[in-house]
Amino acid sequence: MIWNNPKLTDTFQQGRIAVMPTDTIYGLVCSALNREAVEKIYQLRRRAPEKPCIILIGDIAELEKFSIKLSREEKNKLKKYWSALSPASPNRGESLDGPGPVSIILDCLDDKFSYLHCGTKGLAFRIPQEPDLRNLLIRTGPLIAPSANTEGMPPAKNIAEARTYFGDAVDLYLDGGEIISQPSKVVEFCRDGSVKTIRA
Repeated sequence: MIWNNPKLTDTFQQGRIAVMPTDTIYGLVCSALNREAVEKIYQLRRRAPEKPCIILIGDIAELEKFSIKLSREEKNKLKKYWSALSPASPNRGESLDGPGPVSIILDCLDDKFSYLHCGTKGLAFRIPQEPDLRNLLIRTGPLIAPSANTEGMPPAKNIAEARTYFGDAVDLYLDGGEIISQPSKVVEFCRDGSVKTIRA
């Protein structure tokens, strides 16, 4: 699969930026733990500085890298949204049946990650259903992956459109063909225990 490309791992580990297919649409992607790369993505997308980006992770344990510790109840709640946490999750390249891609906003109170949560004290995470993409995320660590477009413009459906947005400012373009899809659903786990839909 496309996510097995070794150039991807090298790109992210070196603090560089790629346009690549995600589990939804083409994303402008870098390591979420590299502040300089994250700030460059905000500049390239002309993204409003108060808008956090969704973070892709390969495993629920990765949340601890953001000082997020979940109760057993919260973990069980996540399983309702992230099919990859199901005991029946495939590990040999099969696709999962589930509610579709869902990004979940969790509290992140650590000021060390203010460059990610932008003062909102919350971060949106998603574990993709595709095993090959999860395996990439285990190798690279968490990645931010906003859609591959400048603010207010439609998401790139192919590499040619992405190049018109970003040109040579991106270190790697990974061609996954034409992608016509929708961004993920976004829900927020509120402190009172309720769940609020932010983007259906």
